[in-house]
Formats: sequence, C-alpha cells, structure tokens
Amino acid sequence: MIEIYTDGSAKGNPGPGGYGVILRFNGQEKELSQGFRLTTNNRMELLALIVALEQLKTNKHAVRVHSDSKYVIDAILKGWVFGWKQKDFKGKKNKDLWLRYLELHSKFNISFEWVKGHNGHPENERCDRLAVKCAEYGPHLIDEEFERNTESNEFF
Repeated sequence: MIEIYTDGSAKGNPGPGGYGVILRFNGQEKELSQGFRLTTNNRMELLALIVALEQLKTNKHAVRVHSDSKYVIDAILKGWVFGWKQKDFKGKKNKDLWLRYLELHSKFNISFEWVKGHNGHPENERCDRLAVKCAEYGPHLIDEEFERNTESNEFF
C-alpha cells in the first residue's frame, strides 16, 4: 500500500500559503512542499492531495491518504464533490482544483483516514511544518487561478 500524508497552511485566509506531503511505499519515503504568495488553507489542503497523487507512477497499489482536512475528506467520502461537479460547482470554491482531483480520483484505489491535526501524529506534524515553512518563507509561486478569481471577486 502507498501511504500519503498531507497538510496545507495559509497565513491569513487568504494569505501566503503552502503544502506539505509525505509519500511512503515499500520502505522508501519522499517529501514534497511548495509555497504560494496568496491562497487559502482549503486550497493548500486540496493541492497537497493532488500533488501527491500526481507523483504516483503506478495505480497497481492501493493508496491510503492521511489528512487533517475535513473539507477534503468529507467532500470526497460524503460524495459532495460529485454533486458539485454535476452542478458545475455553482456557488462552490476551488473548482479548478476539484476538477484536477477528479481526473485522478478514478485512476486509483484510494482510501482516506482523517487524523486530528496538531495532536502529535508524527507524519501530520511533519507535513504541517513543511507547509508552514513554505507559507512563511517561500519560495512562493503564484496560485494563478485563485488570484485571477480574487481579482474578479468570485471568491468573496
């Protein structure tokens, strides 16, 4: 089984943000992280999952995702995102990232485990440190879709 641990952070909401990911399989581990100059916590939580899945070179193994994001896990496990898609995400945020996730969703056998954030879970704490460091210190990429929609007031 491929284990994925994710976390996202934003300093201000919106504000500078980042994500942290740990990928683990067959005794090997890889960390990923990136910062953005203006984004939201929910976007970073979702982007962490997307980036992790995009790293996988095979779909032959089950994938277990560990996340402290109720936004991400509930939207997927309770099926909300599939309803949002049918309604073209009318009134919902982060359409660009949800569509990107949905492209990956059907390619993998994914299970999800919610972990309580800031509760001593070693991998969650490590992902949080990666995300916060990237949010605070960068380097910061531009979350182009978010900034474009913020300028047109679609997010507020």
